[in-house]
Amino acid sequence: MSDPWLTIIGIGEDGLAGLSEASRKALASAETVFGGERHLALAEIGSRGRPWPVPFDANVVLSCRGRPTAVLVSGDPFWHGAGASLAEKLGSDEWIAHPAPSTFSLAAARLGWRLEATVCLGLHAAPFERLVPHLAQDARIICLVRDAAAVDKLTKWLTERGWGASLLWTLEALGGPREYIDQHRADLFAEDIAGDLVAVAVLAMGTQGIPRSSGLPDDLFVHDGQITKRPVRAFALSALGPRPGERLWDIGAGSGSIAVEWALCGGTASAVEAREDRAANIRKNAAAFGLAHRISIVTGRAPDALAALDAPDAVFIGGGLDNAMFDAIWMRLSPGARLVAHSVTLETEAMLGELHQRHGGELMRAEIAHAAPLGRYRSWEAARPVVQWSVVR
Repeated sequence: MSDPWLTIIGIGEDGLAGLSEASRKALASAETVFGGERHLALAEIGSRGRPWPVPFDANVVLSCRGRPTAVLVSGDPFWHGAGASLAEKLGSDEWIAHPAPSTFSLAAARLGWRLEATVCLGLHAAPFERLVPHLAQDARIICLVRDAAAVDKLTKWLTERGWGASLLWTLEALGGPREYIDQHRADLFAEDIAGDLVAVAVLAMGTQGIPRSSGLPDDLFVHDGQITKRPVRAFALSALGPRPGERLWDIGAGSGSIAVEWALCGGTASAVEAREDRAANIRKNAAAFGLAHRISIVTGRAPDALAALDAPDAVFIGGGLDNAMFDAIWMRLSPGARLVAHSVTLETEAMLGELHQRHGGELMRAEIAHAAPLGRYRSWEAARPVVQWSVVR
């Protein structure tokens, strides 16, 4: 077996002084060294250096395949770094990696935070909304940001959402001779930060984070009235049984509330909605919860809109089920996949009863009434009963 042609090297702000002997040897023998301009300067590469293209493109490295090549990245190449993007394009015998302490490790070490109890996020190429699922009282979050200008934007974003009392640390040039750490309060932030800042730490204080139970309040979602109401949503999610890494089809998604709560559990979802105005609401909700990367919106009607989708682990049908749709979905389900369907009409209720007889599962009726004041008394405003059929393929 020949030696790997590519060496992926983690480098810190201390430059060459912080590199292992193996890393220095690989740099010395490399014909070409890729990296950010800052990394190339830290390693004193000179004319052999090739700055990364913007946006980042791992394919440029493959143009040197078979020739001694090195890649410089910040800290640990496999924690929000370029390491995985490169490794997935290469055979295991083509590359070797020499990591350095990550920015997260250095930040936790400076602040005295338990890294295993700290949320670590890469926000240099992602929206601040990715913070939403993690914001809670006293939550500790370390995030990578694009540049110094992002710090001011982040403090304003936190303040607008009720987290202005949060403590925030700016961490500049960690691990190097120019290292500088400063503490701020988010809603009082007014600092001139160095342009190459890459890390911010947040101790969240202020309002309440989103609940972790199924059935989030309806007013957290943008909708036009077409939404699976909170108690019925909790009812459905209990039957769907979301697990991290699983895929959901949310058919007739309306506001996308089912897809959002599924994705909050760590899965991905395809929200299928025929109306463009409602699809727009789904996009807004996915973005507001920081889940746009986990929820894809498909504008169209089932079953035709399902043909191009990857097979699901679970399917939710909030209404409109008919025999053609059921047959198309049932054929796509793998063993162990779950199907949950709701009915609010007598016709669909009868159909669910027939499907229950043919395929088994569980057929349930939910009748939920809300109390409304009526003078000295209260009256009960009953919602239309919902029939739910759930089955495992």
